[in-house]
Amino acid sequence: MKKSDNESNKGVKNFEIEHEGYISKITNQVITVSLKGNVNCEGCKAQSACGTAEASDKEIEIVTNTQGFKLNDTVDVVLEKNVGLKAVFWAYIFPFILIIGSLIITTNFFKEWIAGLVSLFILVPYYVILFILKDTFQKAFRISIFKNN
Repeated sequence: MKKSDNESNKGVKNFEIEHEGYISKITNQVITVSLKGNVNCEGCKAQSACGTAEASDKEIEIVTNTQGFKLNDTVDVVLEKNVGLKAVFWAYIFPFILIIGSLIITTNFFKEWIAGLVSLFILVPYYVILFILKDTFQKAFRISIFKNN
């Protein structure tokens, strides 16, 4: 994690999460980057919540202008920390709240096993809505890519 040179409107400096990788695929406006294992992950407190720390190679698709990038170029993938926290919220925390909330509500009206099934199946429409809104999320969760010299 490195400190950004930019300052936010409130005068507080933003932090960025940075991973090194290489370009493994280029199509139209999408660049696929294979992330290398990051030595910074070993000391990171968010390691258990971060998907990039679990395996040596992960792939991420970045919608960007593909000009100037070639296959096997070494690049840095940069994400603002607050955007990463929003992604963790929508991927892990909100579904958990949804399951627990629906379980508490449905236990008042149904038997436990039915309430448990309803709580699990409540995730189906949630993930369908996420899929429908994926373009909106792609715009909100902007990932930057920079050539590594």
